[in-house]
Amino acid sequence: MNPFVTFLTRRGLSVWGSRELAVRGRRSGEWRRTPVNVLTVDGQRYLVAPRGHVQWTHNMRAAGGGELRLGRRREVFTAVELADDDKPEVLRAYLKRWKAEVGAFFDGVGPDSPREELRRVAPRYPVFRITAG
Repeated sequence: MNPFVTFLTRRGLSVWGSRELAVRGRRSGEWRRTPVNVLTVDGQRYLVAPRGHVQWTHNMRAAGGGELRLGRRREVFTAVELADDDKPEVLRAYLKRWKAEVGAFFDGVGPDSPREELRRVAPRYPVFRITAG
């Protein structure tokens, strides 16, 4: 599915809030790109890594931000990683919105799971609050 979403996003068509994340590689300095879903909760925007600690999350920690791209539009942003105790409600909102797409990566934890379950799995899933900048 990622190649299709990437194809559409690069042409300016968002699929359920999809964007192409561009972040500088922590070693190479080259732009690295991957499709992401931008989540808005209470006026704040977040990037959630449903597959866990992957390359873009390591690069994001090192770079402290990047670009969200949709077609030719580019939005520069800064990113701050959330502490595990701050993730449960963001993870809940993410699963409510995209459970069909990413639910398999959450080992049976879903949007209706108790807060304690979401907190238990929180260390596995990086979450970044993003701010235009």
